[in-house]
Amino acid sequence: MSNKLWKVLLASPAVLGMGFAGSAVAAEATGVDALENSQESVELAQVSTIDELIDVSPTDWAFAALESLVEDYACIEGDFGTNTYRGNQFMTRYEFAAGLNKCLDSIRFLLADGGVDLEGLETIQRLQEEFAAELATLRGRVDALEAETEELRAQQFSTTTKLRGQVDGNLVVPFGELNDEDDDVTTFNARARLNFDASFTGEDRLRVRLQSGDDDFGALGAAGGLANSTSDASTDTGGQTVSGFNVDIDDLYYSFGVGDNLDFIIAANSIATDDFVTSTIVPFDGPSVADPGGPVGYDFDMGGGGFAVGGSIGLGDNFVIDAGYSGDQGNSGTNDTDDGGIFGANSQSYIVQGSFLSDGLIDAAVAYLHGNDGGDNDFTDTFMGLLNLDFGNFFLAGYFAFHDNGDDDDTSFQFGGGFDDLLFEGSEFGVYYADLADYDDDPYMIEGYLAIPVNQYLTLTPAVIYGDLGDGDDDENFYGALRATFSF
Repeated sequence: MSNKLWKVLLASPAVLGMGFAGSAVAAEATGVDALENSQESVELAQVSTIDELIDVSPTDWAFAALESLVEDYACIEGDFGTNTYRGNQFMTRYEFAAGLNKCLDSIRFLLADGGVDLEGLETIQRLQEEFAAELATLRGRVDALEAETEELRAQQFSTTTKLRGQVDGNLVVPFGELNDEDDDVTTFNARARLNFDASFTGEDRLRVRLQSGDDDFGALGAAGGLANSTSDASTDTGGQTVSGFNVDIDDLYYSFGVGDNLDFIIAANSIATDDFVTSTIVPFDGPSVADPGGPVGYDFDMGGGGFAVGGSIGLGDNFVIDAGYSGDQGNSGTNDTDDGGIFGANSQSYIVQGSFLSDGLIDAAVAYLHGNDGGDNDFTDTFMGLLNLDFGNFFLAGYFAFHDNGDDDDTSFQFGGGFDDLLFEGSEFGVYYADLADYDDDPYMIEGYLAIPVNQYLTLTPAVIYGDLGDGDDDENFYGALRATFSF
């Protein structure tokens, strides 16, 4: 049997089969969109030497096989425009068939030219029998992948929209005296969210969020309640306030990018103050159970929550400037012509923040906020600085804010630290102290929490909370809390 035929028989399954099997494995990981994108047509051109392919080097494991297929049998083509082979790219069945056909043509030429003897034909038969099981397995994997792809296409929710959800349940147990009486009342509240996120360019997002929950903020009232909760209160026609798991559109906004460094957002509701910023800097924002884990300096005497518009600009690799405006919604809001519309809303908020964001030790920001929470043009100016020092698995973070309300000034601040991957991989332990500006009462709070990712869908966060959090009347109390967060 000729050496050339032996090479082509060994090289063809190695190179073509590698691309075919790799396509099946990669497509299983990347899904339907990746498969569709991978099948875009590429103009190919025949190459006569392996040196013409600029992305193939002698160190590649299949170099010898490619060299033989190119120079001895002319089986391989390259990208006409870039002179590349792209050996790691997904391979379609059409491409496999075309490549195999070229190699079979070479074998037919050898057979017609008398380049194969009886011993060679017997060797070919033995090779077919030896690799029959592997070829059958490969064919089965491809058939299964095609069936799964068709099923995904048939059952997918939308070609442009992804559905994501989150459910939070909060159990809170107070201990000791509260409001001069024994308080042993255990409370539970829950919140559910469904996010419909649509993208039309791959760089934009249209979000519609449905939200429902039940929380009257009786627990930790002076602190603003729990982080993952919602009031969900409404008034019926008789004037009585009722609450409890009414479904509302909580988010309705469209965000999009312009070029590489500009991003904009336009919203109809629920976007204000820290919703505009790229980062709130402090790591307590998110994992903490109590609301003050997210810097309360962003919310002090600020309004908005109706029509909103904002944007971000990146300056180099580490600097970002964010800005935004939000007006109130509903009566006396941005859709009320009697109260001046967008810029005459009864409550408003403006924010400008400059941030330094790195993958190293320091993340920091300075922010200016101007707004009111519904008073008669009684605006508050807030000047705030935020800092996070990341030492690897340990961090120190906090903020300080000065609130200028003309006749009344106040401050709020937060400081604390924590550990990542404490006791459990992916966990976060944090302890922080928060001084909550309230002009007169100045409540404060200390929280320690441990966010434990049980799996990719469930996170449990036990917490211990202490502070003056009843009605701001100097009645300190301990609270135990447990939050379960389901994400899907």
